[in-house]
Amino acid sequence: MNYFEFTNAEKKYLEEINGEFDVRLSKYAAKNSEAKRIAKKPRHDIIRPPYSYDVDCIIYNPFYNRYTDKTQVFSFYKNDDVTRRALHVQLVSKIAKTIGRALRLNLDLIEAIALGHDMGHTPFGHKGEEFLSECYSENTAKHNGVPRYFNHNVHSARIFRHILETDLTLQTLSGIIAHNGERICREYTPSKIDTFKEFDSIMESCYVEKGFHKGLRPNTLEGCVVRISDMIAYAGKDRQDLYRVKLITDESFKTKRLIGTRNSDIISNVIINIIKNSIDSPSLNMDTEVFEDLRDLIAENTRLIYLAEDVKEPYHESIQPLMKKLYMRLYSDVEERNFKSPIFVHYLNDFVLGESYRNKATRKIVGDTDEIVTDFIAAMTDDYFVDICSELHIDDEALKHIKYHSYFE
Repeated sequence: MNYFEFTNAEKKYLEEINGEFDVRLSKYAAKNSEAKRIAKKPRHDIIRPPYSYDVDCIIYNPFYNRYTDKTQVFSFYKNDDVTRRALHVQLVSKIAKTIGRALRLNLDLIEAIALGHDMGHTPFGHKGEEFLSECYSENTAKHNGVPRYFNHNVHSARIFRHILETDLTLQTLSGIIAHNGERICREYTPSKIDTFKEFDSIMESCYVEKGFHKGLRPNTLEGCVVRISDMIAYAGKDRQDLYRVKLITDESFKTKRLIGTRNSDIISNVIINIIKNSIDSPSLNMDTEVFEDLRDLIAENTRLIYLAEDVKEPYHESIQPLMKKLYMRLYSDVEERNFKSPIFVHYLNDFVLGESYRNKATRKIVGDTDEIVTDFIAAMTDDYFVDICSELHIDDEALKHIKYHSYFE
């Protein structure tokens, strides 16, 4: 008896199930039969349709576990109730699947995009992303004559496309790279990206044209759902976290809004409004009043978090100088082949993480040094970043400025 192969009758049953799946979807949904992948069919595709297989590739890769210790918004708080990136991607997935189910979209594709969309985030959130991009652009300009820019959404795609060489579908990659609009829109319509050649060209443009990534749109309605769900997930939650760390007054926190003040109300109300306006539609839509209120809430959060001097100060006092000095130290270690350096021990020598930088025949490092250093730093968690700076004595004075708000303040 073969315990691990399906009989012909079982295969027929599963094939019928898979065929019925596509039939039930909206005419605007991404069909499993239309999924585009470079390599051959995945193993056991009869029980793992293409986007379901993408989900497995995402959650079982070495970087997924690092979501747990990556900052969502607030870095310097010992508070188990403040959101970390691991929770954020799950919230995005749940919100997006609620919308997708109502609109009869492909929930496997939605889950893949949602769980993979922030894989490229740096330690210390958006400030860490900003500082790493500064290092990357300054040094690529110096070493190659042309600056290149780092953006976490592009790096998320790079992880799967190049670093791990994971054969994700074009639809999942498109949703990941185009997930973060710089501003909220009232309507979301998919773009036309039909080939990996087009995708790679867009990806390269993101590196060499500053701000190019801001205009990207996913090539599926499912990707558009994840993009707006990302905003829904962080709008109320950021406000909730602001309240938990006492950066917003009780009175301001309870100020009434059309979409609600509690996180649960904001999520429910916006979800309902999107569904009401998007049934049997090739695009996602909101009523103008709901769109404007959500936009204003996000703008208020930006002002209170990312533009507030007291919130920005610790990042600029400690993380920014540490990032620059760590970048240069690791760059030297790679160039000088300092095999005792953590960039070799913890990254390049790893049989999964370091494989894409090596010549397959000689096993020698052939990757660009700026890319290697940027990839390594982007992969770090907050704690690892602090510990490697301490271990290598990158800037002991800057390390002293890192102060965490304790549980009992």
